[in-house]
Amino acid sequence: MVGNVSRAAIISDPRITGLSANVIAELVAELGPLWHERHQAKLASRPRKRAVGAGAKHRLVFVDRLLATLVHLRHGATHDVLACWFDVDRSTITRAIGEVRPLLAERGCTVSPGVRLRTLAEVVDHLGAGGKTGIIDGTEIRVRRPATGREDRDKFISGKSKQNAVKTMVVTGGDGRVLFCSPTVPGSCADITHARQLGLVKLLTEGPAVEILADAGYQGLGAQTGGRVVTPPHRKFKKNAPDWYEEMHERQRKAHSSRRIRVEHGIAHLKNWRALARHLGRREHMSDIVQAVAGLLSHQRTADLTSGLQT
Repeated sequence: MVGNVSRAAIISDPRITGLSANVIAELVAELGPLWHERHQAKLASRPRKRAVGAGAKHRLVFVDRLLATLVHLRHGATHDVLACWFDVDRSTITRAIGEVRPLLAERGCTVSPGVRLRTLAEVVDHLGAGGKTGIIDGTEIRVRRPATGREDRDKFISGKSKQNAVKTMVVTGGDGRVLFCSPTVPGSCADITHARQLGLVKLLTEGPAVEILADAGYQGLGAQTGGRVVTPPHRKFKKNAPDWYEEMHERQRKAHSSRRIRVEHGIAHLKNWRALARHLGRREHMSDIVQAVAGLLSHQRTADLTSGLQT
């Protein structure tokens, strides 16, 4: 395990974990008891010859487990490198990340101190209650090519990037703050199909009046939701368009793009975390990774805004 000096250096430098020391302290206070509770429940869930707590003790305390997970997500450091850094076995790091990452994913996105959004329904209600505009877009994360002979091997090939990828739908506010990241699906799934599978159409038609901006990949949702999903204007003239129409169409397209660009900024902040730039591990972990990073980013931004208001 790392010494106190090394641990303090990791926590104090946001370049290492992507988070401030205050946010890390809040994560330790929030997740530490939950991790301990789940660990004890796991120990007591199976027949034992010795009492719970007997035997060898953990060399890696919870704060080090959290730091190892954050460094892994932020920089994509391998488990072997982290094992050398924290002076433990590789399997200890693998187990630690496997335990902490789901805890981070379950936290949801923080929109204000004590208020978090965990489901798409909560996001729609939040936007409707505040009369705010939401923006949606799909983003792809490159993953390893599935093994030869796997039946659904072709499902991961993205028609857009021509690479093996998984896709998630990102929802941000009008200011670019990430509010929700969906579980991942294979890269061959179309953006509009993914949105329908998540129940966005039903939530918008039966829920509060919310304006959702989207790109051309979601054209068709506007008619299904009574105009609540706003996409770029259709082009009525495919060729030989009048000059006045070209000017009007370009003006409308730019006006829509200038409002929708905030979601691209939110996605760019997500991709700053190396684990989301390209993932070489198990594809089954990608949903947890995406939701964990989204929750960490939103928590850090809320902390920054809160400290800015206080100062």
